[in-house]
Amino acid sequence: MASTRLVIYVAIYRNEHERAMEDIPNYLGNPIHAFTLIKRMTMDLEVIDNEIQTGIDHIKNISLTENGGKYPTKEDLSGAAQALTRLQDTYQLDVHDLAEGVINGESYSTPLTASDCYELGRALYSVNDHKNSLPWMMEALRKFEMEKETQTFTKIDILEHIGFSYYLIGDVDTALLWTQKLLVEAPTHPRALGNVPHYKKYIKERDEKLRKRQRGETGVEELEDTPPPKKESTLWNEKERKSYEALCRGDVDIPTEISKKLKCRYLTENHPFLKLAPLKVEEKYLNPNVYVFHQVLSDEEIEFVKDVARPRFKRAVVHNPETGELVPAHYRISKSSWLRDDESPVIERISQRTADISGLDMVTAEELQVVNYGIGGHYEPHFDFARMSDVAQGGATVFTELGLSVFPEKGAALFWHNLHPSGEGDFATRHAACPVLRGSKWVSNKWIHQGGQEFLRPCNLEYQREGMIRPTLRPVPKSYR
Repeated sequence: MASTRLVIYVAIYRNEHERAMEDIPNYLGNPIHAFTLIKRMTMDLEVIDNEIQTGIDHIKNISLTENGGKYPTKEDLSGAAQALTRLQDTYQLDVHDLAEGVINGESYSTPLTASDCYELGRALYSVNDHKNSLPWMMEALRKFEMEKETQTFTKIDILEHIGFSYYLIGDVDTALLWTQKLLVEAPTHPRALGNVPHYKKYIKERDEKLRKRQRGETGVEELEDTPPPKKESTLWNEKERKSYEALCRGDVDIPTEISKKLKCRYLTENHPFLKLAPLKVEEKYLNPNVYVFHQVLSDEEIEFVKDVARPRFKRAVVHNPETGELVPAHYRISKSSWLRDDESPVIERISQRTADISGLDMVTAEELQVVNYGIGGHYEPHFDFARMSDVAQGGATVFTELGLSVFPEKGAALFWHNLHPSGEGDFATRHAACPVLRGSKWVSNKWIHQGGQEFLRPCNLEYQREGMIRPTLRPVPKSYR
């Protein structure tokens, strides 16, 4: 039995290896491939390690390689599962389609196996994401019954996860139903035998209280079942989250009052050289002004910056407001590095081009930050970009207050002022980086500080306070047009 399973593993590994070698970046840019690759190198490798009866030296080599940090970890598997879930939620992807290797109606990969779906669901279960764990466990059950193969888990394991997940999300009736299904398969299952009477008691007491309320026999003690108010994220509320997700999908248009005034033109001011080589500029929004400058970076410059930045990449961090320290955060998933102007004429040239675009002085600007967003990589709404890659799907920069989505374009630069002329923050420029659905997004950021710009962008006669000094027009859902 073990040898049969190993033969299946070898066939899967060989098939996926051949597919990956045809186009490695494209293969790894698929979120399904990314998850299954990490799963094969963590959970599946454990199974192989345990089942091989001969070739002990090879097993030792595997262990040494893993301990040397060359293989992904279970934490990486959990991160890949959460990234896939982030894509599901943001882009409204169907779990059944994903399990069949289909993304937005197109088939991109080999269908997931029952084992793939089970480990994905289990990874989400382990981080208490029971809402998203459930559909993957359902897919695991469906494929388990179809495949009819010996697995490292059983139908009972799947049913147990499903039943208890329903309980943990507050659906006790459905939890009871699935726990009873579990007892059909395993009549002596101890956890199920203990849970069924508990669920029945809860349902009976809840229904009795409901009947009392309907008869008007209310009491303070009957309010115990009232769920506590949902705690909102400290970074954004539910309304902004829905707006963000709709913008990421491209489901929202800016108002006609704004779009009819937008223009494309050549930028010839800011620097005498632009008279000879004007820049293509596209207005994306007015008041606050948001621009896209096209064909700012050449392919050669982009590849040079990537090559220099890649060896220095570290997980992107944010300032902890309580400690002041730089720490990783779940709402900012990317890798980044910093490049100085004096490192190369290419970096210096990019900095000068930024000055030409903005009309500002680079003396007080920060170093060039290079950022890579892989599968599911994102940055939730925040206040503070040139694109160095096209992205197959996803990865837009969205302005949640303006209802504006700007999708990645290789070699283009996105520019806006995030401060009023008075120096106070302009809250209308609150923005976010959407998760990458397919592909990989490379971005270079240049933050230009207020100091040193006094004569280039002087204050107005009227002081602008921090916040939004103008009402923003409501964005228009495309379905309403």
